[in-house]
Amino acid sequence: MSFDSASSPTLISVRGVNKTYQRGNQPVPVLLGIDLDIALGDYVSLMGPSGSGKSTLLNLIAGIDKPTAGRLLIGGVDIAALPENDLAAWRAANVGFIFQFYNLMPVLDAFENVELPLLLTTLSRAQRREHVETALAMVGLADRMDHHPNELSGGQQQRVAIARALVTDPTLIVADEPTGDLDRQSADDVLNLLDRLNGELGKTIVMVTHDPKCAARARTRIHLEKGLLLGSDNEAAH
Repeated sequence: MSFDSASSPTLISVRGVNKTYQRGNQPVPVLLGIDLDIALGDYVSLMGPSGSGKSTLLNLIAGIDKPTAGRLLIGGVDIAALPENDLAAWRAANVGFIFQFYNLMPVLDAFENVELPLLLTTLSRAQRREHVETALAMVGLADRMDHHPNELSGGQQQRVAIARALVTDPTLIVADEPTGDLDRQSADDVLNLLDRLNGELGKTIVMVTHDPKCAARARTRIHLEKGLLLGSDNEAAH
């Protein structure tokens, strides 16, 4: 199951989405009737204070979680209605993930970490190697592919994580505070890389951040507070 990107310039359509968690017997509403469209090829930052619902919304868009109510169409697929097995297959085919703390396997080297998503595909070993080498070269780490995470700096580990997100050639990349654990120079390097992925490769990027400098790199900035969408602003170009 893949995106039909030719059918509409709108890639992500969120309609009437609510999300409520249970804390014991107490319902905890996190998102309250979110309506949102994100265009194919956009670069979006989700901003808001802690507890605003921005990471929850990101997880819903990525298919990591499901809404309590509402529709979530991505590339024409209502992912909220997919059975769990189909949703897992959809995520593997269509979404690349970048996390604040990298989520690399410490016992695997950079090559093996980037290769992990490809083990779920039908690619041959030689094809997997070609994809991994291309992804690591794209993030400037072709000479570090046999290094383990503890032999890499924080910025290099995040670039490995970005290569892992890219290796399946997804249409959508979701990033949860991708610079939150990095010094300013490493953060700028990662943001420059995200700029390239969006501008040169046309990847749609949805990024949660609390850093205004980070958010300013996005084309569209969306603000949430207490589960409500307060508004957005858009730039025609970077």
